[in-house]
Amino acid sequence: MIRVDNIVKSFDGTTVLDHVSGVFEDGKVNMIIGQSGSGKTVLMKSIIGLHDIDSGRIEYDGRNLPDMKEKERRLLRREVGMLFQGSALFDSQTVAENVMFPLDMFSNMTQAEKEERVRTCLHRVNIEDRAFNLMPSEISGGMQKRVAIARAIVLNPKYLFCDEPNSGLDPKTSLVIDQLIHEITQERNICTIINSHDMNSIMEIGDNIIYLQGGKKEWQGCRYEIFDAESQGLQDFVFASELYKKVKAAYKTNN
Repeated sequence: MIRVDNIVKSFDGTTVLDHVSGVFEDGKVNMIIGQSGSGKTVLMKSIIGLHDIDSGRIEYDGRNLPDMKEKERRLLRREVGMLFQGSALFDSQTVAENVMFPLDMFSNMTQAEKEERVRTCLHRVNIEDRAFNLMPSEISGGMQKRVAIARAIVLNPKYLFCDEPNSGLDPKTSLVIDQLIHEITQERNICTIINSHDMNSIMEIGDNIIYLQGGKKEWQGCRYEIFDAESQGLQDFVFASELYKKVKAAYKTNN
């Protein structure tokens, strides 16, 4: 579990996060949502440690990140998996080599053990053996994202951060990626945090959602509670499209 308590972060005298608090739970897909400029990206980067906060606490199972020494932070990084917006695969390495990279960096496994671990993770994201030796340029965008997920989980992380995981993907492939992240989160009891503005993802897999508005936490709940949320900002954000307005109207009619 990750808990943030009264986080304040400013840039050049402008407050971007204004006393934000919340809990990100294990075994659930936790989502940070909000309009552009709401502070969601800064919040995720602060939780990861890419931004030093002005005040507040960021607790990884009781361990306060701002208080950690560099050695402690390095140890914590071994417990963290990252899924980047553009997959961020190495063009000069094969699919298997990309997934093995964290093991080369942070594990003491033998080569045989690393190869078996890579194979297991690639199979879990439904990548067939014949693709292991292909280069990232030789596979589709959806497959690249699955390879990136395999790399993110290869060290058995306790915490998984995903930055706009469906960016650039078609709706069908996006749904596949959403379900894969959700399944792996539950299977491994990972604390997964996703930064997203994808309404389909929010309504499909948002187990625990924090909505930011103007740098403040405006609302927190699960996807099923969005329809009845009293936050007008959240309602305007989620139901901005005509499609979701119809979904909301149908829900209200049936409830």
